[in-house]
Order: sequence, then C-alpha cells, then structure tokens
Amino acid sequence: MNTPLSRRTALQAAGATVLAAGITSMTATAAAAADDADADAAPTLVTYPRPSAMPTNTSFKVRVRTAPDGEWQTLDIWRPQLSEINPTTGSSKVYNSSLAYFDFQGSVEIEVTYLKGGTTKVWVRPDSYGIAPEVLGDTLRFTLDQPRNVVVQINDDIFDCLHLFARAIEKKRPKPDDPNVLYYGPGVHTTADGYLTVPSGKTVYLDGGAVLKATVLFRNVEHAGLAGRGVLAGTVDGGVLVENSRNISVGAVTALNPAGYAVKLGEATGVTIKGLGSFSSKGWGDGIDVFCSSNVVVDGVFMRNSDDCVAIYTHRWEYYGDTTNITVRNSTLWADVAHPINVGTHGNTDNPEVLKNLTFKNLDICDHREPQMGYQGCIALNPGDSNLIKNVKVDNVRVEDFRWGQLIHMRIAYNTKYNTSVGRGIQNVYIKDLSYTGKPLATCLLLGYDAKHAIKDVTFENLVINGKVIADSMKKPGWYLTTDTIPMHANEHVLNLKFLTTAEAEAAAAS
Repeated sequence: MNTPLSRRTALQAAGATVLAAGITSMTATAAAAADDADADAAPTLVTYPRPSAMPTNTSFKVRVRTAPDGEWQTLDIWRPQLSEINPTTGSSKVYNSSLAYFDFQGSVEIEVTYLKGGTTKVWVRPDSYGIAPEVLGDTLRFTLDQPRNVVVQINDDIFDCLHLFARAIEKKRPKPDDPNVLYYGPGVHTTADGYLTVPSGKTVYLDGGAVLKATVLFRNVEHAGLAGRGVLAGTVDGGVLVENSRNISVGAVTALNPAGYAVKLGEATGVTIKGLGSFSSKGWGDGIDVFCSSNVVVDGVFMRNSDDCVAIYTHRWEYYGDTTNITVRNSTLWADVAHPINVGTHGNTDNPEVLKNLTFKNLDICDHREPQMGYQGCIALNPGDSNLIKNVKVDNVRVEDFRWGQLIHMRIAYNTKYNTSVGRGIQNVYIKDLSYTGKPLATCLLLGYDAKHAIKDVTFENLVINGKVIADSMKKPGWYLTTDTIPMHANEHVLNLKFLTTAEAEAAAAS
C-alpha cells in the first residue's frame, strides 16, 4: 500500500542526520566562489544546466533539495541512448533514456515523478544501497547522505529509466584563466578536427554545463588530466584516448554515446579514472578498455554500455607489452551487450604477454545480456593469443538478476575470429564474497584447453548463490560435485578448484 510522502519518514528510513539550521542551496557559479570554504560547512547543493542544443527526455521530472527543508531545485534531464541486440537477426534497437546529475554535501532529498503515469512498481538500484523510496502514485522520494550513482526503474522498464549521478562537491575548481587549465564553460564546444590534444602538465576542465564534442587525446604526455562535471558527446574516436603516456587522471565527466570506447588506454602507466559516467548504444561501444598498460586505478565509475563495460587486454593494433597492476573498485557496471568485465581476449602470439595482478573490488553488477555462449560471463577470463592471466582477485562483488549469460566464465580460448593462437592459461584466481541474487543461473563454464593450457589454482571463498553458501563442505549427495550446486561445469583441465566458507579460509590462513 502506498503511503503519503513524508520528509520525516524518508529521512528516518535513510538514517539521515537532520541539521536544524544553516542550510544553503547553490548554483554552479556560486559554488566556484566557495572553493575555499570550510569542508564541514552546512549542507550544500550544486546543480548544472543542460545546453538547450542537447536533446532531453520527457519521461521524468526530478527535483532535489538539501535535507530536511531546503528550496527545491528542478534538474535538467539529459538523454543517453541504450541498445538491445535482437538474438535472431543481430540487429540493434536503440532506446532513449534519462540522466540527471548534481553535486552535494551533507544530505539531500530527491523527488522523482514518472510523467508517463501508471506506476505500479518502483525499484532503485543497485540493490546493495538498500534504498526503499517513499511512493505516492507516480511520485517517489528518497534521501541520500553520501554520493551515489543510482538507477530508478518504473514498472520494470530497464531502458526508459532514470540514471541519477549524485556526486560529491568538487574540492577544488580551477579558475578559467589558470594557464595550466584548458577551461570549457557552459555551452557546446567543438574543435576543428574532432580531437582535443592535451599537452603535458595541462588539465582539461569541463564545467558542469559544458558539452565537448571532441575526443580528448593524451599522446606521449605526462602529468595531465581531464576534470569537471561536463559531458563528452558526439565524439569521433571515443571519449578519451590515452597513448604512450604516464600519470594521467580522468575525473567525473560523462561520456554520452561516443563513436568508440568511453576511455581507451594503450601503453599507458599511472592512470586514474575516478567518477566517470558512461553510456553507449553503438556497436563496439565499450566503456573502459586497457591495452598493454600498468598501474591503472578505476574508481567510483558508472558504466552502462553496448559492449564490455571494462575490458583488459595486452597487444592489439599498435600496442605492445604486458598489462599489470589494474584495479577496478567501488563501481557499478551494466552491460546491455557482452560482459561487465572481460579479460584476456587480445594478445601477441609472436611474443607472448602476461596480464597479472588484477583486482576487482566492491562492485555492483546490475545486468548482463549476451546471447552468444562464447561472449558470456559477468566476470569473464578468456585468454587467447598466447596470453597468460595470473594473480586475479575478486572481492565483494554483488551481481543482481541479469537477463542472459553466465555469472562466471573462464576459458582458455582460441577464438579464431580474433585469435591466432590459444591462450597459455589462467593461474591463481581468488574470488571472495561474490554473491548473486536472481532467477536460477545458467551453467557457468570453467574450461581449460588441454593439459598444457590449463586453469590452475582457483579458489572461491564465500560464494553465495541466492542466499546459499557454496562450499566443498556443504551438505549434498556424496556423488554430487560442488559445482553442480551452482550450477557450474569445470572440465578436466581445471586443476585445484576449491570452494571454502569464510571460516574455512580464515582457518587455512592461520595454519
């Protein structure tokens, strides 16, 4: 039964702390003047305009205010586009969706109205946030007291939904006349050739109301970056391209439907991608692709893509070398096509390379939809081209009910469409606190190629499938394999596969 909207109820449900006085509301311009303010100042809200030249969507109205009783501000709605593949024809259908964003400090109350009407079900995702909105008819409210990227679904419509980026207020905003900043203010900006080439030591800053229709290019540079709250849209060669460069940062901008990947790294080292948002609907619309790079941290991103959300490889095209020390953490991944996480497809048969020291931590995977068996897996390790994958850690990954695919797929691959040789192997994979909640899973596959190209030393600690902990010690018929309970098929070329409870893992570590 729906209940009337109540600020008190919403605040108590969210555990928000109500501040009695000093509540303020700010525009982006006013926020710039407050850069030097005390970090412990009263709750603050920063909203940004959408340039009138950029398309909008009309399914939602969104208002936000500082809690508990600040002045309501209506957010501008952007129009990301999303894709669905027809498994019979291979054709793609494109859907319009909605995006709104703002920055805040303290607590905020958010009001979302579904303008199409007929609301019967409301779902705020990811599930791990535990957001139970207060609903009255076609309007819902909820409160946030920390930055979140959320998706509001009405009546189980996964395309015509609202994506909401509620980010922290920027601690330092550069001045437009800073000689080390390439500043783009509110409005739509282009370049002559569709690229913005960034020199060493420079930062591109996109104000929250800015749209840049150019690929941001870091090539043979160091100590440079992209920052701000603006949007990359209509770009010719992906959103951001980092080649043969070091110490590069990419901040909380949003890539809307680039022609290519949102971010591509090739022979790069010391790269941080923090707070990025990405949407795609075109073919090969990957999110973040890493080639032959090292010391990369992807943190706090939201990726909704028409191909792999995060793909990690070695050699392809003009890039050569190992890929090492890659961390993806604190992020939300939604693959409308292909994998949320894919590792190892491309490499160098003539001079084999290694992908090692890969960490995936504190992730929400909202969806995965892929009809092709060879391209399934919310987490997929698929070394081909003589690649060797080793030292992989997966820690605290929560997978929601997805449309089509497998939870885990590990395969020593010889995919003749992309590979010229079989992968060398997968070694030393530790998967801790991986959970799945949803309909019964399709069979997961762990497939070594042969005795010389095997999967070795894979451990699952506290694997939870629909509330059930999967362990070798679990109660089951004596003739069942542990993998039968998932279900999973591991062939004879998978060696030393273990399923442990947390207590068993701790006891083993202490012995």
